[in-house]
Amino acid sequence: MSERRHYRFRRLQRPRPESLRRGIYLIPTLFTVGNMLAGFSSILFALNGRIETAAWLILLAGVLDGLDGRVARLAKVTSEFGKEYDSLADVVSFGVAPAVLVYQWGLWGMGRWGWMAGFLFLVAGSVRLARFNVKSAGEDSSRFTGLPIPGGAGALTMMVLVAPEPVVDRPVTIAVWAFVLTISFLMVSTIPYRSYKDLNLRRRFPATAFFLMAAVLAVIAVWPVPTLAVLAVIYLLSGPLEILRRRSGRSAAPPLKEASSGETDAQHP
Repeated sequence: MSERRHYRFRRLQRPRPESLRRGIYLIPTLFTVGNMLAGFSSILFALNGRIETAAWLILLAGVLDGLDGRVARLAKVTSEFGKEYDSLADVVSFGVAPAVLVYQWGLWGMGRWGWMAGFLFLVAGSVRLARFNVKSAGEDSSRFTGLPIPGGAGALTMMVLVAPEPVVDRPVTIAVWAFVLTISFLMVSTIPYRSYKDLNLRRRFPATAFFLMAAVLAVIAVWPVPTLAVLAVIYLLSGPLEILRRRSGRSAAPPLKEASSGETDAQHP
């Protein structure tokens, strides 16, 4: 009798498939919430003058943003709700937070011109996200149209981390202002940037891929700021260099040989 009651108790305690499925759906959303929390915290730290901490929080938001989509795809729980909610979190973490950070760090001395540049960065980032959500269904997943907003936020963040002391020199302030506007233009442009979603070295070169990832992590652990700054510059330049490569390839292509009248007649009787 006691064994039967124990068996019934075990059956009652067994989780239902619906609850397990609901828990799986919740995991990517928790990463998105963490992304938004990091961005919101970055804004608070930047407003209180803790520039370096605010910058690292934006990088943390970038890590969480990369994990939520990957976890959702691995668990096969992608949804329109998750896509839209992730975009809202990105506006906070990669739009508002970097704009506030760079203003508090290097644009405050320009007055209205400074907050104008920060606001234009926010507008460009939000437009970039809206365009991605509209075109993502029919767009080539291996490439982005324009610099993605995490890339733009990462560029501003690494600029701050390279020299975290607030900018006071007027020429440097003007250079920062021009750089912010350049990043804003790259986000709303049609310059192609690789997404690296189709890159999978583990299938063809598993040992080499593992060694390369370990080497990159080791270099980042030893020299985090210089390494991340170099990677950010390489990615920023990759889009314009890709356009130059395509144009040079087109110009180097041999012109089509014009067919003679006899050949034309033979081909089209």
